[in-house]
Amino acid sequence: MEIQRLNHVAYRCRDAKETAEFYRDVLGLKLAHVIVQDRVPSTQEYAPHAHVFFEMADGSWVAFFDMVDEPEVAQQTNPDWAQHLALEVPSIEVLETALANLESHGIDVLGPIDHGFIRSIYFYDPSGHRLELTTRTIAPGQLDRFEAEAADLIDEWTRRKKEHST
Repeated sequence: MEIQRLNHVAYRCRDAKETAEFYRDVLGLKLAHVIVQDRVPSTQEYAPHAHVFFEMADGSWVAFFDMVDEPEVAQQTNPDWAQHLALEVPSIEVLETALANLESHGIDVLGPIDHGFIRSIYFYDPSGHRLELTTRTIAPGQLDRFEAEAADLIDEWTRRKKEHST
């Protein structure tokens, strides 16, 4: 298998227009494509919807489904921080500009938070999806070290989780 990059990730939204205004006008993503259909192409289920795509600088997309009969989107994750969409910006300066822009739009922002390899800010879109804007702060060679230790850390976590459940 040769997976090359993210094509798109899709979420539900409560209103296509509100979502377009946020992702285009606040976050600056390009409104790239909209599909309005009555049936789901893969299942042919009757479910009128708009599928709205926003393009990022690398050509990948984030997309949203606005369902005709769904005025609210139930956010069923608990804790809500565990499920989020992280979007990368090129520098700390751009992250700081984004923070000021979000706050100027009245959006509550948590951060910046220094994770040791990235610096991030967190906020919610109009449908309640948790978003993260982040920039890499890693030193040369750090990604190679992360990769080298990743499998051992999963094994260690699996043992710890098993001990916790018994």
